[in-house]
Amino acid sequence: MADTPPPRRRRPATELVHGGTLRSQFGEMSEALFLTQGFAYDDAEAAEARFKGESPGFIYSRFSNPTVFMFEERMRLLEGAAAARATASGMAAVTASLLCMLKAGDHVVAAKALFSSCLYVVEDLLPRFGVASTLVDGTDLDQWRDAVRPNTKAFFLESPTNPTLEVIDIAAVADIAHAAGARLVVDNVFATAILQSPIELGADVVVYSATKHIDGQGRVLGGIILSADEAYVTDHLHNFLRQTGPSLSPFNAWVLLKGLETLEIRVQRQTATAARVADVIAAHPKVSKLIYPGRADHPQAAVIARQMKGGSTLIAFEVDGGKEAAFRVASALEIIKISNNLGDAKSLITHPSTTTHQRLSEEARLGFGITQGMLRLSIGLEDPDDLIEDISLALDKA
Repeated sequence: MADTPPPRRRRPATELVHGGTLRSQFGEMSEALFLTQGFAYDDAEAAEARFKGESPGFIYSRFSNPTVFMFEERMRLLEGAAAARATASGMAAVTASLLCMLKAGDHVVAAKALFSSCLYVVEDLLPRFGVASTLVDGTDLDQWRDAVRPNTKAFFLESPTNPTLEVIDIAAVADIAHAAGARLVVDNVFATAILQSPIELGADVVVYSATKHIDGQGRVLGGIILSADEAYVTDHLHNFLRQTGPSLSPFNAWVLLKGLETLEIRVQRQTATAARVADVIAAHPKVSKLIYPGRADHPQAAVIARQMKGGSTLIAFEVDGGKEAAFRVASALEIIKISNNLGDAKSLITHPSTTTHQRLSEEARLGFGITQGMLRLSIGLEDPDDLIEDISLALDKA
């Protein structure tokens, strides 16, 4: 008998609609929402076998759930990962991705340009449990090499970074991590799986706040951890999540599945609009600096050309006049709303110094390149010309 050919690899747009789908006996087209805490067994022997892992199936929704599984599997296929586990939020994903594999005496190297909550995990939380950490300039490969210790077990970075939109050479950092016997964890939330594929670049683990582009419409919280190494999930992550309980709600997983169906269309449209808006902002006389990964003047343009398929849906810019001028711009906007979220269908703007990174000292913020005049703009799905008019009129009032 001829060997069965391997399943044909489907392209991302197809996986975003069909990947991981399970159907009940009713043959529903939209993914079923399994709002259940537990599952019944035919007999006591079946329960025993399932708990031992000798029989497949679901046990308890804190461990796994059919709707959550569909979301995990769809993301796994999109990312090209070996395994995936969903979490209740993006920060639950970041925290679990590191804590599940670290112990007292280990060491982590992380890029210093991180979301404030990620900095808290690396700088404050991990050391409480005996895990030392070193922060480096993520764009300086020598600093990664010099920070390695014999007990270094993990590298962590986000690229592009929040909110300064630095882009780190993932492949080069992965090589340094692997030479040190460490795993590289990449937060890919700003690029999304549509514009950047960290696993293809050598990352071992990829994390997302699904709250952002994956939902894309500001509805629910969620996170996911994906790994190129199935053993990382089976030996470390799965049991950590099972015992500590940062579980994704089945309802949220269902909403995220619906979001994935339009992820590629939304991100491509938002990225195209962001490129236009970035050019307009850069030319405004009240703007002293603009950072957008899709422009030739980005400091890491060469890296971006190698590892990203597009710019981003995010723009960072500095307004002359500091905090007061930045506040005037944000408050003068009509279509673009002030909010610290991103990746939404609605365009959103925030002042990082007083919101997402407010807990840091002014000295620390300036060290990361976050000035009082900086604003972070997340581009939505509105008409590009309306957004250009809105931001131009607001900048005139700076």
